[in-house]
Amino acid sequence: MSTLPTKDQILAWISDNPASTSKRDIARVFGIKGADRIDLKRMLKELEDEGHLEKRKKTYRDPDKLPPVAVLQVIGPDDLGDVFCRPLEWQGEGAEPRILFSARATDPAIGAGDRILARLQEVQGEDHQYIARLIRRIGTNPKKILGIYRKGAEGGRIVPIAKGADKEWQVRASDTHGAKDGELVEAEQAGPKGRMGLPRARITDRLGDPGAPKSVSLIAIHEHGIPDAFPDAVIAEADSKKPAGLSGREDLRDMDLVTIDPADARDHDDACYAHADDDPKNRGGHVIWVAIADVAHYVPAGSALDREAKKRGNSTYFPDRVVPMLPDRLSGDLCSLHEGVPRACIAVRMVIDAQGNKIGHRFVRGLMRSTASLNYQEVQAAEDGSPNDKTAPLVEPIIAPLYAAYRALRDARNRRQPLDLDLPERRIELSEDGHVTSVAYKDRLDAHRMIEEFMVLANVAAAETLIEKRSPLLFRVHEEPNPEKIEALRETAEASGFSLAKGQVLQTRQLNALLAQAEGSEFDELINMTTLRSMTQAYYSPENFGHFGLALKNYAHFTSPIRRYSDLVVHRSLISAHGWGRDGLSPEEIERLDETAKHISDTERRSMTAERDTNDRYLAAYLSDRVGATFTGRISGIQRFGAFVRLDETGADGLLPMRAIGHEYFHFDAETQTLMGADSGLTIGIGDRVTVKLAEAVPVTGGLTLDLVELDGRSLPRRPQRGKRGAPPRRKAGKAAKKKVKLRKKTARQR
Repeated sequence: MSTLPTKDQILAWISDNPASTSKRDIARVFGIKGADRIDLKRMLKELEDEGHLEKRKKTYRDPDKLPPVAVLQVIGPDDLGDVFCRPLEWQGEGAEPRILFSARATDPAIGAGDRILARLQEVQGEDHQYIARLIRRIGTNPKKILGIYRKGAEGGRIVPIAKGADKEWQVRASDTHGAKDGELVEAEQAGPKGRMGLPRARITDRLGDPGAPKSVSLIAIHEHGIPDAFPDAVIAEADSKKPAGLSGREDLRDMDLVTIDPADARDHDDACYAHADDDPKNRGGHVIWVAIADVAHYVPAGSALDREAKKRGNSTYFPDRVVPMLPDRLSGDLCSLHEGVPRACIAVRMVIDAQGNKIGHRFVRGLMRSTASLNYQEVQAAEDGSPNDKTAPLVEPIIAPLYAAYRALRDARNRRQPLDLDLPERRIELSEDGHVTSVAYKDRLDAHRMIEEFMVLANVAAAETLIEKRSPLLFRVHEEPNPEKIEALRETAEASGFSLAKGQVLQTRQLNALLAQAEGSEFDELINMTTLRSMTQAYYSPENFGHFGLALKNYAHFTSPIRRYSDLVVHRSLISAHGWGRDGLSPEEIERLDETAKHISDTERRSMTAERDTNDRYLAAYLSDRVGATFTGRISGIQRFGAFVRLDETGADGLLPMRAIGHEYFHFDAETQTLMGADSGLTIGIGDRVTVKLAEAVPVTGGLTLDLVELDGRSLPRRPQRGKRGAPPRRKAGKAAKKKVKLRKKTARQR
């Protein structure tokens, strides 16, 4: 007969092994068998009734846990000088955990009574349960300055690099943080501005050489005018917010909703859960829940928070930092669906049949509690049969049903045929000091595709509900490509030996058929790139023109209100349409929907440009010590002044100027997007394979200059004998030349 453990032993095991907490796990570790399992079940029920445990499905978890980001109150140093804090938001029923504050050398002084926003790390075997690292002190919002430090006799000055900034800042010798003359520095205002003389600043971070990698994103932020400092009123309003309660909400806390994000995710604004539909009329069907952080509860229309969020339009993401749409008290705390913490949400329950067709849905305003915060890689590994300690107990009750629902949606997607471009993204990995360590393809797992399909379905449900209820909203619009661009795509396809149907209304399935023809061929990347360039740019509009790329009639962004203002507008419209409260869409907002749509479409493009420029600069810095090396790539663009080459290794785009292509005059043909040698007849077109030598890399601008070494594996013709003066005649490539280009590509295809 086995010996039952004490309650303290059970609690200790659960605390030390949070991923193995089912009754079966506990019975196995303590060797409990047979009839003793009944006694174990009784002990677990008693611990649950006493508030020591919380049962979720088949597992038991310690409710006395803090989220990774929390607001704390400093309670002062102890006899040894250690500073401790207490949490202001405590969900557990036991004693508050003891939190040690760990200060960095650059942190400002804090004292008893101060409130701080901090990141928490759980520790074991100490006289405290967490270590806190300061994010910022609540109620403080010092002005940030980015500029070049110029050393003086006593301290120095900061020359800002922001556009339109004409006033320098004075730095005392004690506030230089060791900065050297000419360094790029980040500083904050030190004390109130005086009426006389220069305002004072305190250097908080040395970024080194203005052209160095760590400064790249900061330069882009200021260059493109992206607001990166929140006004005091916005910070104060965010700091005053309290967690939402259950009043007026549906209780979803017992539902096994989980967040699935990148491993380095900065926020968690969506959660999902799925199970087989138990309705006998929908045999083989599934129920999918998608819960989204209820940002509208914390950001009322017309408030300081709302005005700033609208001004930014969206969050902007760089390899080393994020410029958020909302302050971190919201984006990283109250509106982030942290594991085990009650959070306000707007959720949609969607029912699909066995073929993946949505046959019903309804929205609720609820209060949820995430069962687990997971990342894509560990979820995919669990589905593939290699779970880790955290995902092992979740495979059967949570992960397997999610994938079952996804497979049905995937079948529906294949029938719908949205545009299926194959243009893999690359990810720039940085070291702690901001240098690029690697450039690799981003993973494209079924876990990524699963979440994408769930979010698309939720976005469709939001649009359909608001259309049905005649409630104003912002649609995500992607119009059909114009006929001229499609004709250019058709010509490129024919020149490559493929076909694109004519004389009918264009559908994404026809483009997918073209992409399928090119798949695996030497023209694969060419056709994908040309198809992408033929598309129009998506935008926001209060009028519904459909989404061509997704092959959907009704589509609106609903799933990311932390980082997109458009989604916040849709949330407010859902609140108004369902009569959930007074924080819905206001009449003033409805009147300005056209203006809002144009503004946030513009801010989205601004962020995309800043992100692209930053990536270009990082890649140029990464390649700067490899000048003279050779690389393979493909021609990605043709212009009168030369050609652009996308390098295989990094995905960086470099310029191949006309002078570096060959020792003859090249004619540019805009219609065929080719360059043709006047003497040799050599033609260069988009998609051609090339070997190039890196001639120059300029990190400050992100520019790469290349020299052509080989074209399609062949060396270029040598410089002709000098006998004639002047360049060859600048004749245009006529019909015969264009026909020659097409014939050459067809012949290459047949070979």
